[in-house]
Amino acid sequence: MSTPDDAPDGAAARRERLSALWSAHAVRVQAYLWRHTDPDTGQDVLSETFLVAWRRLDDVPDPALPWLLVVARNLVRNAHRAARRRRTLDDELAGLEASAPLPEAAPEALAVERDALLRGLARLSEREREAILLVAWDGLAPADAADVAGCSTATFHVRLHRARRRLAGYADSTVDGPVDSPAVRSAAPSRRSA
Repeated sequence: MSTPDDAPDGAAARRERLSALWSAHAVRVQAYLWRHTDPDTGQDVLSETFLVAWRRLDDVPDPALPWLLVVARNLVRNAHRAARRRRTLDDELAGLEASAPLPEAAPEALAVERDALLRGLARLSEREREAILLVAWDGLAPADAADVAGCSTATFHVRLHRARRRLAGYADSTVDGPVDSPAVRSAAPSRRSA
């Protein structure tokens, strides 16, 4: 009785093909990666490149090296974009932290609360974050904030409502219990500004 591994198109044949691809091209793909990234990232991307090759083994053409290098190049670009996003998020957090007013309650509770609020703000889109900051930190009325944001008052109200809802969700999910800071209270919906 034959098993799937004994079949010519079975798993054994796939493993052999991947092994042959690795033996023939791994060193050259790794050299390419070291020219375009650091050695640690290069190792990770090399592994990911051959993982993609395994998943798409039927799509790997002959000769395989150009295809593998395109996959590696795309993965390097993805890694660079992810690193840029991490740096941007770190910069956003640093900027928000520098501009956040200092609270007046117990330091450890306020540190956790402030961190949750800043992380929630960083996760908002740029427009949502601007809406919250214009109202809560700059103290503008929604009509004035709409002028600054370059949109109608109605559009600004929608942005602000969505931003408040998302910020409250982010803050609640990162702290045990709801966040009740002055910044969240001033950003929270009220009958006057909503």
